[in-house]
Amino acid sequence: MYSTIKRNLVSERMPMKALPANQLDPRVKNVWRLNDAIWITVVMLPIIICFFVMTLFPETATIARPLLIIGFIVWVVLLIVWLVVLPPIRYARWRYEITPDYLDIAKGIFWRKRYIIPFIRVQNTDTRQGPILRAFDLASVTVSTAAHEHEIPGLDASIAEDLRDRAAELARIAREDV
Repeated sequence: MYSTIKRNLVSERMPMKALPANQLDPRVKNVWRLNDAIWITVVMLPIIICFFVMTLFPETATIARPLLIIGFIVWVVLLIVWLVVLPPIRYARWRYEITPDYLDIAKGIFWRKRYIIPFIRVQNTDTRQGPILRAFDLASVTVSTAAHEHEIPGLDASIAEDLRDRAAELARIAREDV
Protein backbone atom coordinates (compact mmCIF):
# COMPACT_ATOMS: atom_id res chain seq x y z
CA MET A 1 0.00 0.00 0.00
CA TYR A 2 2.83 2.43 0.90
CA SER A 3 4.46 1.92 -2.51
CA THR A 4 1.13 2.69 -4.25
CA ILE A 5 0.71 5.93 -2.30
CA LYS A 6 4.32 6.88 -2.93
CA ARG A 7 3.97 6.14 -6.67
CA ASN A 8 0.83 8.29 -6.86
CA LEU A 9 2.49 11.19 -5.06
CA VAL A 10 5.56 11.03 -7.30
CA SER A 11 3.45 10.92 -10.48
CA GLU A 12 1.35 13.90 -9.33
CA ARG A 13 4.33 16.14 -8.60
CA MET A 14 4.52 19.31 -10.53
CA PRO A 15 7.74 20.11 -12.34
CA MET A 16 10.19 22.24 -10.38
CA LYS A 17 9.81 25.94 -11.04
CA ALA A 18 12.60 27.52 -13.06
CA LEU A 19 15.08 29.77 -11.32
CA PRO A 20 14.35 33.49 -11.29
CA ALA A 21 15.50 35.28 -14.44
CA ASN A 22 17.52 38.24 -13.12
CA GLN A 23 21.09 38.19 -11.84
CA LEU A 24 22.89 40.75 -9.74
CA ASP A 25 25.28 43.31 -11.20
CA PRO A 26 28.66 41.63 -11.90
CA ARG A 27 30.41 44.36 -9.90
CA VAL A 28 28.95 42.84 -6.74
CA LYS A 29 31.68 40.17 -6.90
CA ASN A 30 34.27 42.89 -6.22
CA VAL A 31 32.14 44.25 -3.37
CA TRP A 32 31.99 40.78 -1.81
CA ARG A 33 35.74 40.37 -2.28
CA LEU A 34 36.51 43.67 -0.60
CA ASN A 35 34.07 43.02 2.27
CA ASP A 36 35.41 39.52 2.85
CA ALA A 37 39.06 40.64 2.65
CA ILE A 38 38.39 43.27 5.30
CA TRP A 39 36.62 40.85 7.65
CA ILE A 40 39.14 38.04 7.23
CA THR A 41 41.98 40.47 7.87
CA VAL A 42 40.23 42.02 10.89
CA VAL A 43 39.84 38.55 12.42
CA MET A 44 43.23 37.08 11.48
CA LEU A 45 45.54 40.09 11.91
CA PRO A 46 45.32 40.24 15.74
CA ILE A 47 46.08 36.52 15.90
CA ILE A 48 49.09 36.87 13.60
CA ILE A 49 50.34 39.96 15.48
CA CYS A 50 50.01 38.11 18.79
CA PHE A 51 52.12 35.20 17.50
CA PHE A 52 54.64 37.63 16.02
CA VAL A 53 55.05 39.43 19.35
CA MET A 54 55.49 36.06 21.03
CA THR A 55 58.41 35.28 18.68
CA LEU A 56 60.26 38.31 20.07
CA PHE A 57 60.58 36.69 23.51
CA PRO A 58 63.03 33.77 23.74
CA GLU A 59 60.90 31.71 26.15
CA THR A 60 57.89 31.63 23.76
CA ALA A 61 59.67 31.89 20.40
CA THR A 62 59.90 28.14 19.78
CA ILE A 63 56.14 27.73 20.19
CA ALA A 64 55.18 30.98 18.49
CA ARG A 65 57.14 30.58 15.22
CA PRO A 66 55.17 27.53 13.98
CA LEU A 67 51.93 29.13 15.16
CA LEU A 68 52.82 32.33 13.30
CA ILE A 69 53.46 30.36 10.11
CA ILE A 70 50.22 28.39 10.54
CA GLY A 71 48.26 31.59 11.20
CA PHE A 72 49.71 33.21 8.09
CA ILE A 73 48.92 30.11 5.97
CA VAL A 74 45.33 30.04 7.30
CA TRP A 75 44.94 33.73 6.47
CA VAL A 76 46.20 33.21 2.90
CA VAL A 77 44.00 30.13 2.37
CA LEU A 78 40.93 31.99 3.67
CA LEU A 79 41.68 34.91 1.34
CA ILE A 80 42.06 32.58 -1.65
CA VAL A 81 38.82 30.73 -0.93
CA TRP A 82 36.72 33.81 -0.15
CA LEU A 83 38.23 36.12 -2.79
CA VAL A 84 38.87 33.78 -5.71
CA VAL A 85 36.73 30.65 -5.38
CA LEU A 86 33.44 31.73 -3.76
CA PRO A 87 32.45 35.03 -5.48
CA PRO A 88 31.83 33.56 -8.97
CA ILE A 89 29.83 30.66 -7.51
CA ARG A 90 27.87 32.97 -5.22
CA TYR A 91 27.15 35.31 -8.13
CA ALA A 92 25.96 32.46 -10.36
CA ARG A 93 23.58 31.16 -7.69
CA TRP A 94 22.07 34.54 -6.71
CA ARG A 95 18.91 35.29 -8.71
CA TYR A 96 15.75 37.31 -8.31
CA GLU A 97 12.58 38.06 -10.25
CA ILE A 98 9.69 40.39 -9.68
CA THR A 99 6.23 39.46 -10.98
CA PRO A 100 2.90 41.25 -10.46
CA ASP A 101 2.08 38.89 -7.57
CA TYR A 102 5.35 38.11 -5.80
CA LEU A 103 9.10 38.58 -5.47
CA ASP A 104 11.12 35.43 -6.12
CA ILE A 105 14.64 35.16 -4.65
CA ALA A 106 17.03 32.21 -5.01
CA LYS A 107 20.44 32.11 -3.36
CA GLY A 108 22.97 29.92 -1.60
CA ILE A 109 26.03 27.89 -2.46
CA PHE A 110 25.72 24.79 -0.28
CA TRP A 111 22.33 25.39 1.32
CA ARG A 112 20.06 26.63 -1.43
CA LYS A 113 17.27 28.95 -0.34
CA ARG A 114 14.27 30.01 -2.33
CA TYR A 115 11.95 32.76 -1.14
CA ILE A 116 8.61 33.57 -2.72
CA ILE A 117 7.37 36.79 -1.12
CA PRO A 118 3.77 37.66 -2.00
CA PHE A 119 3.29 41.41 -2.34
CA ILE A 120 0.23 41.25 -0.13
CA ARG A 121 2.68 40.51 2.75
CA VAL A 122 5.16 43.30 1.94
CA GLN A 123 5.14 46.13 4.47
CA ASN A 124 8.12 48.19 3.39
CA THR A 125 10.65 48.49 0.57
CA ASP A 126 13.99 50.20 0.96
CA THR A 127 17.31 50.80 -0.74
CA ARG A 128 20.60 50.68 1.14
CA GLN A 129 24.03 51.81 0.09
CA GLY A 130 27.06 51.57 2.37
CA PRO A 131 30.45 53.04 1.56
CA ILE A 132 31.70 50.01 -0.36
CA LEU A 133 28.52 49.70 -2.43
CA ARG A 134 28.61 53.45 -3.07
CA ALA A 135 32.21 53.20 -4.34
CA PHE A 136 31.01 50.72 -6.97
CA ASP A 137 27.77 52.68 -7.69
CA LEU A 138 25.67 49.78 -6.41
CA ALA A 139 22.80 49.53 -3.94
CA SER A 140 20.74 46.87 -2.18
CA VAL A 141 16.96 46.60 -2.19
CA THR A 142 15.29 45.44 1.01
CA VAL A 143 11.74 44.10 1.11
CA SER A 144 10.27 43.76 4.61
CA THR A 145 7.39 41.58 5.71
CA ALA A 146 6.05 41.08 9.23
CA ALA A 147 8.24 38.01 9.63
CA HIS A 148 11.47 38.78 7.82
CA GLU A 149 13.53 41.22 5.83
CA HIS A 150 14.72 40.06 2.39
CA GLU A 151 17.62 41.77 0.66
CA ILE A 152 18.70 41.82 -2.98
CA PRO A 153 22.30 43.00 -2.80
CA GLY A 154 24.51 44.49 -5.49
CA LEU A 155 22.21 46.08 -8.03
CA ASP A 156 23.12 49.12 -10.08
CA ALA A 157 21.90 52.13 -8.09
CA SER A 158 19.34 53.20 -10.71
CA ILE A 159 18.03 49.64 -11.16
CA ALA A 160 17.75 49.31 -7.36
CA GLU A 161 15.64 52.46 -7.14
CA ASP A 162 13.38 51.26 -9.98
CA LEU A 163 13.01 47.84 -8.37
CA ARG A 164 12.23 49.39 -4.97
CA ASP A 165 9.56 51.66 -6.52
CA ARG A 166 8.04 48.80 -8.53
CA ALA A 167 7.90 46.52 -5.48
CA ALA A 168 6.29 49.29 -3.41
CA GLU A 169 3.72 49.92 -6.13
CA LEU A 170 2.91 46.21 -6.49
CA ALA A 171 2.55 45.94 -2.69
CA ARG A 172 0.17 48.91 -2.68
CA ILE A 173 -1.90 47.40 -5.50
CA ALA A 174 -2.02 44.02 -3.71
CA ARG A 175 -3.31 45.65 -0.50
CA GLU A 176 -5.97 47.57 -2.44
CA ASP A 177 -7.22 44.37 -4.10
CA VAL A 178 -8.00 42.75 -0.74
